[in-house]
Amino acid sequence: MAGKSKASMCVHAGEEKMEFAGAVVPPIFNTSTYVFKNMQELRDYVKGDSPYYLYSRYTNPTVEAAETKLAALEGGEKCLIVSSGQAAAGTAVMGILRDGDHMVATPTLYGGVFSLFKDIINKTGLQVEFADSTSVADVKKAIRPNTKIIYTETPTNPNLTVVDLEGIAKTAREHDAIMIVDNTFATPMNQNPLELGADIVVHSGTKYLGGHSDLVCGAIIGPHKYLRTIYEYRKNMGTNLDPHAAFMLLRGMKTLAIRVERSCENAMKVAEFLEQHPKVRKVRYPGLPSFPYHEMAKKQMRRFGGMVCFEIDGGLDAVGKVIEAMHIFIHATSLGGVESLVSIPVLTSHISYSPEALKRADVNDGMIRLSCGIEDADDLIEDLDNALKMA
Repeated sequence: MAGKSKASMCVHAGEEKMEFAGAVVPPIFNTSTYVFKNMQELRDYVKGDSPYYLYSRYTNPTVEAAETKLAALEGGEKCLIVSSGQAAAGTAVMGILRDGDHMVATPTLYGGVFSLFKDIINKTGLQVEFADSTSVADVKKAIRPNTKIIYTETPTNPNLTVVDLEGIAKTAREHDAIMIVDNTFATPMNQNPLELGADIVVHSGTKYLGGHSDLVCGAIIGPHKYLRTIYEYRKNMGTNLDPHAAFMLLRGMKTLAIRVERSCENAMKVAEFLEQHPKVRKVRYPGLPSFPYHEMAKKQMRRFGGMVCFEIDGGLDAVGKVIEAMHIFIHATSLGGVESLVSIPVLTSHISYSPEALKRADVNDGMIRLSCGIEDADDLIEDLDNALKMA
């Protein structure tokens, strides 16, 4: 048994049936195809009522173990692991939408997903409309008779606004729409959107789930009734994950609970420090009582995450001087690893946004995004303090 707590699930879920030659760690089934001993095994596979495998683009034992672990952590019936977080968003949406369908999405999204929706999906006979998901009323106004999906992330990237998941989920149910939530920033340790009414959860597993900045993958979690269809899309588009990457994901998730706990503790201390710093004009962190979305975050999150976003005056010139003066925070895109990272949203995650889209998403060139790792919090604060003297 994996245990009931999420910390125990991180270590054991999905591995109960993976014992192989007494190995403690599930093996990498690094095979593309599988043997059928006889015609009956093949017939049983075709009927869908057998434990056999056909081809690793369809599924693989190592991949299935990672999927089972993550499904348990998110409280979902089924999980599909895919090749990236971008693939998770695209596979989930395209696996559901049909020609003529309409989707409502938040304007504050990871830039790659925003471009996917705006520049690719919006040109396929499907319709994507962006509406402020922090306002249930605005989402309702955007819904049409052919709206099939409401897509959001919370906390949002990079400004950490918090979406009322129960409110949006209620609106989705009232209009027979499917609610998809990107839970990458929160992680399943801090928030479980399915428990709050969402239908499907997606992750960039590259971030906290993998946790070591050495893996690119994504995940889709939800009920069988939706994931059966999404599975067919994944199979046909070939967005599956290879078994070695799945093994690395399994390894990363084993320490997810303790890594996220430390990251959240560090982020809270960093945010409190920045809030008092004279050169910082605004701090965005759900754990701060001064943050406009703090009460909503308290309602639906167990901890407030490891991401902190703050703003300084002076635009990109000042931002560049501060970042170049940092020594512990590493200047690199992405997030969720054991090391602390710093990035400039307008030049990295949101570089695909037009000036108008940046304004609507409340993202500006004075923003600095921090991913707080597992280092000592005092060291992180000292690094920030020294760097801000350059602003």
